[in-house]
Amino acid sequence: MSTIRSFEGFQPVSLKQEGDYQPSETDQLSTEEGDPGTDPEPRQISRQSSATESTLYPNPYHQPFVSRKYFATRPGAIETAIEDLKGHIAKTSGETIQGFWLLTEIDHWNNEKERILLVTDKSLLICKYDFIMLSCVQLQRIPLSSVYQICLGKFVFPGMSLDKRQGEGLRIYWGSLEEQSLFSRWNPWSTEVPYATFTEHPMKYTSEKFLEICKLSGFTSKLVPAIQNAHKNSTGSGRGKGLMVLTEPILIETYMGLMSFIGNRNKLGYSLARGSIGF
Repeated sequence: MSTIRSFEGFQPVSLKQEGDYQPSETDQLSTEEGDPGTDPEPRQISRQSSATESTLYPNPYHQPFVSRKYFATRPGAIETAIEDLKGHIAKTSGETIQGFWLLTEIDHWNNEKERILLVTDKSLLICKYDFIMLSCVQLQRIPLSSVYQICLGKFVFPGMSLDKRQGEGLRIYWGSLEEQSLFSRWNPWSTEVPYATFTEHPMKYTSEKFLEICKLSGFTSKLVPAIQNAHKNSTGSGRGKGLMVLTEPILIETYMGLMSFIGNRNKLGYSLARGSIGF
């Protein structure tokens, strides 16, 4: 069984402003005026080195202005989130943390949601974190000993689905699909779905730090042995008989997909700067 709670333990913290401003590349042109009868001196043009941009932004194909829209990428934001969650784990369970990841959850209605994932020696924690107010909004705890299957593969949809996505992901099962009610299956806000689906965060390639914490393969390499160890140490009479890791397509059973079409195109599941609204 997983537990979900609305979390009020974290207090909002003000985010430090960026101290240095990096101007855009400009051309500096200097000319000297001479006599009309004489030839003017040649113009001297000096340009800033292009090495500056490649140093600030490791991926030359990524637009830095796009990445700045995501509050998770702003200085100190992800570090504050990790420290908050470390403090919560130390106060509540005292479990040993094995890693943090920033991934995108895809719910059963194909809606994208920005999530921080923690793997401890006993649990998988899925955190909805507000990177604007720097506070944890919701925390779902899943005992690793209850996870019995992990699927890796490409996303597939019913043939008549109008809103499909490309790419690959990972799905974690901890409950019986047969026992899932029809209401929870077709309720887009249901929290009783016995599985969770994840893919890589869109800001994976903004820096070396985010490349590490947004990589799905890195999360999987830590999660699988943690689940296997939890099964070995489990004393309950639950599943506890082992973990199946399968490579097969991941079905997202949506048809119309109007809600996900609007939400995903506008990145409503992310802490994002959306600009000013006025007249």
